Amino acid sequence: MLSRRTVLTGAVALAGCGQSTAQTDATLPPLKSLAPFDLGVCAMTASFKDPQWGPLAATHFDRITPEWEMKMEYILGEDNPINFVEPEKWLRFKAADQILTFAKINGMGMFGHTLVWYAQSAPLFDKLSGDYDNFFDAYQAYIDGVVGHYKGQLTGWDVVNEPMLDDGSGLRDCLWKQVLGEDYILLAFHRAHETDRHTPLFLNDYNLEYYPKKRAAFLRLAERLLKAGVPLHGLGTQTHIDATIAPGMLKAAITDIASLGLKVHVSEVDISLKPEGMVLPGTDLAAGQIRALDEITDAYLQLKPHQQFGMTVWGLRDKDTFPYRKDNSDKPVLFDSTGFAKPLAHAFAERFA
Repeated sequence: MLSRRTVLTGAVALAGCGQSTAQTDATLPPLKSLAPFDLGVCAMTASFKDPQWGPLAATHFDRITPEWEMKMEYILGEDNPINFVEPEKWLRFKAADQILTFAKINGMGMFGHTLVWYAQSAPLFDKLSGDYDNFFDAYQAYIDGVVGHYKGQLTGWDVVNEPMLDDGSGLRDCLWKQVLGEDYILLAFHRAHETDRHTPLFLNDYNLEYYPKKRAAFLRLAERLLKAGVPLHGLGTQTHIDATIAPGMLKAAITDIASLGLKVHVSEVDISLKPEGMVLPGTDLAAGQIRALDEITDAYLQLKPHQQFGMTVWGLRDKDTFPYRKDNSDKPVLFDSTGFAKPLAHAFAERFA
């Protein structure tokens, strides 16, 4: 049975002192008890201030992905001097460690997101961009420090996040590529693996269901990395979609991504009810949302068990999500803003009946 402590070590408040999930919706069994693979949810340290958040997350999910706190601008900060000998004095882990503590107390795993991303880097690397040797050393030291700090404590790492252009023409022209060349990806995976040889390493990207050319380029990159002996263990497809996505697109994406035989992580699922562009009159967006999640789940269940790394929902309740934060009205995930299980959550549970 999961722990119900009220306070996290480090004075991070657990939601154990608030509403229980039984009070929220007694008719929905714990989702993690139904799914044959791990279910994840993203979190921010601010989530722990809400007394409902913790029990709801711990009841239904096996693991947590930090939404922001493991990204470089949080861990590296604005202007930290490099300390190659003592990374704990160079890097800031307090916020991410609070999420890890919550996960451990509640018998959950934590997935690392992310080591290298084109966005939210840090001023330090901008300053070093004209000095290849120092940039290279700092790049490796950062990966060593972060992976080393969490060695043996995570279920996996998104080593490189969102490397591809949407049109499928190649890699995004980011700072890492400008200074280190295309091998910045290879370097990151090798360095992470050298530091922690037992944690699965993932390549993660978005819009792989909407843009087949991008998906093909993403898979070609993965194939090149594997042929080069890169320790790539899994592929993540974020799956930020809307309820009008055409039938078959999600299944095609998941099937293609699984074709290399690697672990597959459906890594950041949300299904917006506020699609961009024209929506035909009479369109039942709520039904479309359920249909889309059904398609994701059915396609995922058809994968070989060893490839089913898990599905992660990008927000516990509607109000915790990025689509909701844009206009305070979208409803893209399983639980509404009060924590009540929506028809989407019940439909998801029924897929495992």
